[in-house]
Amino acid sequence: MIIREATADDFDAIWTLFEPIASAGETYAYPRDIARDEAQRLWMVLPRKTFVCEDDGVILGTYYLKTNQAGPGSHVCNCGYMVAAESRGRGVATAMCEHSQQVARELGYKAMQFNFVASSNETAVQLWHRLGFETVGRLPRAFKHPTRGYVDALVMYKWLEH
Repeated sequence: MIIREATADDFDAIWTLFEPIASAGETYAYPRDIARDEAQRLWMVLPRKTFVCEDDGVILGTYYLKTNQAGPGSHVCNCGYMVAAESRGRGVATAMCEHSQQVARELGYKAMQFNFVASSNETAVQLWHRLGFETVGRLPRAFKHPTRGYVDALVMYKWLEH
């Protein structure tokens, strides 16, 4: 498994894992019918960097890294991660999160913040806690899950400097 910076040519493969995750509506606050062009803009154009995790040329997951806020908040970055359904449980998200923290430090960020983690995404919440993130905020009923209804969204944060 290797993690490398994504190229424009990678988006076809990224889209094959992005589209089912977005259309499920269970973890990301993207429109469930998001257009491919808009997904590409959000995942590949707006972030500071986008990466893919691959094994033997097959993309297993992807993440982006971007500045969370401008000006006095620009020392905090934000990331989003997606793992292909068939690759879950193989340590892909863990590897990408650890990689993203190293890249963030190299780029001069002092902290990482996840702005809107659906509390119903228990696997991700547990993983982020295990990797040192704290839940620093809870937005009551801010995420509309397709089967569970309104669930809380969490703000999770980690100071990156040692």
